[in-house]
Amino acid sequence: MGGADRDIRWIYMHMIEEYARHNGHADLIRESIDGVTGD
Repeated sequence: MGGADRDIRWIYMHMIEEYARHNGHADLIRESIDGVTGD
């Protein structure tokens, strides 16, 4: 497996991690505003 395949995989994983992190932050902000928590 070459370097380019590895680099693309790293980019995809990094993007997924960042997306999840930002969704978590947005959820905390929303919960603090409306007080509704997920189950």
